[in-house]
Amino acid sequence: MKPVIFLISTLLLSASLFSQTNKAKELVKKMTLEEKVNLVVGMGMNMPGMNMGSGPVVGQTTDKVPGAAGTTYAIPRLGIPNTVLADGPAGLRIEPKRKDDTATYYATAWPVATLIASSWDTQLAENIGKAMGNEVKEYGVDVLLAPALNIHRNPLGGRNFEYYSEDPLISGKMAAAVVNGIESNGVGTSVKHYAANNQETNRNTVNTIVSERALREIYLKGFQITIKESQPWTVMSSYNYINGKYASEDYDLLTTILRKEWGFKGLVMTDWFGGKDAVAQMKAGNDLLMPGTAAQKKAITDAVNNGTLDMKVLDENAERIVNYILGSRAYQKYAFSNKPDLKAHAGLVRSAATEGMILLKNEYNTLPLQNNMTVAAFGNTSYAFIAGGKGSGDVNEAYTVSLVEGLESAGYKLDEKVKAAYTDYLDEYNKKNPKKGFIQELMNPTPPAAELDGYKELVQARAGETDAAIITIGRNAGEFFDRKKEGDFYLDEKETDLIKSVAAAYHAKGKKVIVIINAGGVIDVASWRDEVDAILLAWQGGQEAGNAVADILSGKVTPSGKLATTFPVKYEEDATAINFPGKEFPEKATAGMLGMKQTPAEVTYEEGVYVGYRYYNTFNVKPAYEFGYGLSYTSFSYSPVQLSAAEFNGKLTATVTITNTGKTAGKEVVQLYISAPTDKLDKPASELKGFAKTKLLQPGQSQKITFTITADQLASFYTNQSAWVADAGNYTIKIGASSLNIKQTAGFRLPKTIITEKVNKVMMPQVTINERVSGEKKAF
Repeated sequence: MKPVIFLISTLLLSASLFSQTNKAKELVKKMTLEEKVNLVVGMGMNMPGMNMGSGPVVGQTTDKVPGAAGTTYAIPRLGIPNTVLADGPAGLRIEPKRKDDTATYYATAWPVATLIASSWDTQLAENIGKAMGNEVKEYGVDVLLAPALNIHRNPLGGRNFEYYSEDPLISGKMAAAVVNGIESNGVGTSVKHYAANNQETNRNTVNTIVSERALREIYLKGFQITIKESQPWTVMSSYNYINGKYASEDYDLLTTILRKEWGFKGLVMTDWFGGKDAVAQMKAGNDLLMPGTAAQKKAITDAVNNGTLDMKVLDENAERIVNYILGSRAYQKYAFSNKPDLKAHAGLVRSAATEGMILLKNEYNTLPLQNNMTVAAFGNTSYAFIAGGKGSGDVNEAYTVSLVEGLESAGYKLDEKVKAAYTDYLDEYNKKNPKKGFIQELMNPTPPAAELDGYKELVQARAGETDAAIITIGRNAGEFFDRKKEGDFYLDEKETDLIKSVAAAYHAKGKKVIVIINAGGVIDVASWRDEVDAILLAWQGGQEAGNAVADILSGKVTPSGKLATTFPVKYEEDATAINFPGKEFPEKATAGMLGMKQTPAEVTYEEGVYVGYRYYNTFNVKPAYEFGYGLSYTSFSYSPVQLSAAEFNGKLTATVTITNTGKTAGKEVVQLYISAPTDKLDKPASELKGFAKTKLLQPGQSQKITFTITADQLASFYTNQSAWVADAGNYTIKIGASSLNIKQTAGFRLPKTIITEKVNKVMMPQVTINERVSGEKKAF
């Protein structure tokens, strides 16, 4: 009966969408040229007094939702309302307070995407999406400009916290789950930044030079998964050039691949002020130009009038926008409440954050901490925990629970003298560095406070009076700037000395030292990890982060997070370090948005497909902590893998039973990697092809996990054939607790080469690059 019901519901939905599409076409037929142009160009950005540098801003937003990023044009005579678009990836970004209004409009600050990916739990990601979408709906927003799923190509990427992983499978699966959750509320998402937008340095001008194979296997694959598994309402094109052409002006990227190959049905919008040529963007299939300028309107109008832009193209762009509007809450005249259930959402933040925090080290069962211990909390960030990153990925939340607040709520006693020294110091620092406005902070970020002076004396004085020490190392990043190597990836001199001083003093008295990493991205751990007894990677866990950390430190929750991005021993050992963020051409610099200099730049992805663990594991470069790594307070056994067949014939299943062999309830992330034949094409040593997280297993309890392998999971992209090809030969399935900690293996054979998909031959520039790590030159 269920298949019949599903078929009927699918047919009814298809009929409804067909009717909506037809209505959109009819409405566009009734529009004047001016109305069509106004529709495809946004209504500007509500930033009074700001010189945006892209031509005059067209008016301001309607302020239906203050703090929203932009608004689409309304045509009242046709019943077409304004719709509202707002950031962002870690929660809805709107103004929390409004003029002449005593009410508050706070939104929930969710754990950052890197933490969500570290949970390896797609159901959790969907639940977060559902709650996010509820806030979007109840605050009157129509599209949330999220999720973001660019690849962690390099550890210093400024917006890596917004992105899920270095791996496209986990990125795509997580993003699809979040989209499905958000859009279940009848509001939209904008999957971004499409594509190869993996750095902030010169993001508007950098030309990403990348082979078609690497582009399709690494940088587009996550988007493909998301489109096929969630069909988001919108996609946001990225700022950068790809092989010499702006992403927002690239027909092959936006139409040939996105729409024709993947079947995307929604609209494409630019990132804010993205691209240069409004007419080229229309022709490429970039339907909506945000936030919109007068110059763009004039260019499109002139092009239609002089015949260089076919009206049919403009009509298609407008139809896709109208089709979106017809499905929006604004069109339905939804009476939004401005009262989402923030208390319930905070509870989900807390539980979700614990699922993605990762126990990196736990010598001598240092954790969990015993009850009623007196703890000395060192490090500025222990008292000013970082909920999430900066820029459009920031959220205006009502509060953030710090580490010390979380520990105190969990029943631990905080050493008052250490606490007073830090709080007084940070209060004084904040007085000298008052909070800036959003744009001012973006353009000129306030530097974090240096470590407290006099910490050595404090450490010596309190080591004998407390039971354990906790040190928090904090890092933050955001838009416009990538991170730096010194004092950011690597600890600064004071931080390094703090760890050594605390470790020496506490170890001399037989006491333990725990380090908490409160960061959105990767940092150095190898140079100092031997000094301490335990390390918890807390990431940036949203507004309840302090409580979530306390839940893990106390043992209330057993850690189950695993790395979705590699921690190298040294930054210089990463495959991309040699060319990130590329080279500049300062002699060609021009004035740009917000007075920032626009410097043409170029970055070549010499590593090809060997990004992250694909590089480290293939070329035997030992990382500090590998992709998929994470410890637990319990232990698990893996049964031998049972394959449904020894020879592949269309599909194959792999089954393994996981048993909790420890003394504590816990969850395990089960990872499936496949090693493929390499006689015809060089390939990574193994690639992630499936993952699952067990339920909470009690001691002695087991769970059977079954993975289904299909032909497309075996395929690599052959540029010379414009095809995805699964090579004949022997394959090895590797199931384990990380990409290096493989517990069980099994082999199968593919008797005959399969072309799993033939794709359109796109017009990639014919240039040759040295894909350094493979030692081969390849044309693309």
